[in-house]
Amino acid sequence: METKQIPLNDLHEKLGGKMMPFAGFNMPVRYSSDKEEHMTVREGVGVFDVSHMGEFMLRGPHALDLIQWVTSNDASKIINGQAQYSCLPNDNGGIVDDLLVYRFSEEKYMLVVNASNIEKDWNWIKSQDKWDVEMEDVSDDLVLLAVQGPKAVETLQKLTEVNLSEVKFYHFKAAFLAGYEMIISATGYTGSGGFELYINKEDAEDVWNQIFEAGAEFGIKPIGLGARDTLRLEKGFCLYGNDITDETSPLEAGLGWVTKFTKAFVNAESLKAQKEAGVTRKLVGFEMVERGIPRHDYELADLEGNIIGKVTSGTMSPSLNMGIGMGYVTIENSKPDTEINVIIRDKQVKAKVVRPPFLK
Repeated sequence: METKQIPLNDLHEKLGGKMMPFAGFNMPVRYSSDKEEHMTVREGVGVFDVSHMGEFMLRGPHALDLIQWVTSNDASKIINGQAQYSCLPNDNGGIVDDLLVYRFSEEKYMLVVNASNIEKDWNWIKSQDKWDVEMEDVSDDLVLLAVQGPKAVETLQKLTEVNLSEVKFYHFKAAFLAGYEMIISATGYTGSGGFELYINKEDAEDVWNQIFEAGAEFGIKPIGLGARDTLRLEKGFCLYGNDITDETSPLEAGLGWVTKFTKAFVNAESLKAQKEAGVTRKLVGFEMVERGIPRHDYELADLEGNIIGKVTSGTMSPSLNMGIGMGYVTIENSKPDTEINVIIRDKQVKAKVVRPPFLK
């Protein structure tokens, strides 16, 4: 399959971004080093181009009916200008994708889905649509910039009349910033605060340049996907394809809080039965007690050497300077402070179970 280019591809190459295929797109993975970019976001402000993400507009009197049926969270609870984290359950107890649901009005919503799942999600939602809801895939029309870090508000405030400090977490405004109309959303996947900007692609390069001018005094930098991964992992945020998949239940993944049995949705009955019976494995966080870096697919063992699960995400945390990871383990080994071993190059290396976020 041909690798797609995001609209600002040439700009990232000019800035020295190391471009690599990711989820079907040519994406900037890093510009300097993952650690430097990670700390820029934790301490100042950085900008990610995450235009590979997918956006679907749903309109009409039955848009909410369809969203309620295909998503596990209760979208009837959100108000205009609010976003909600949710997931798309499949028929087999697993997860089609995790996503954000944006409500503009009673009859207008936007779904933001993962890049690797755009076609899969579109086809899945279409297959569940018994109301013939008007759906439009606007993924190719938008550039999505995530301006993240403790200095993000001060940077962006120079460019808009919207009082950004009044936009609550998981709320958004359709407004002007840098002279262009866009969606300004108080969301992000770094745990360091900031905004995500949904921009018409023809306006994006000028907006990028104005943001960098506004953030120059705070040492603003472009940030690649390498640091995005370490940032989200320190906060214990799931990555689709690693920590959640078509085979993992939202209840096993700790997503019971977005699985609301107060409404009907795809496969609700069997998930409810699973909740009542209790899960047999659970997604946990763990910190390395001994030196070592856990990596995706490394096996996890109990202290007797019995295999109890696998690492789904792992890294050396730049903020904590220790190995951290997430993985599914048997329920008996899922309690915080349980000692486990990560098998690194045939050697059992000690770790302990913790409850994410790793970085408070």
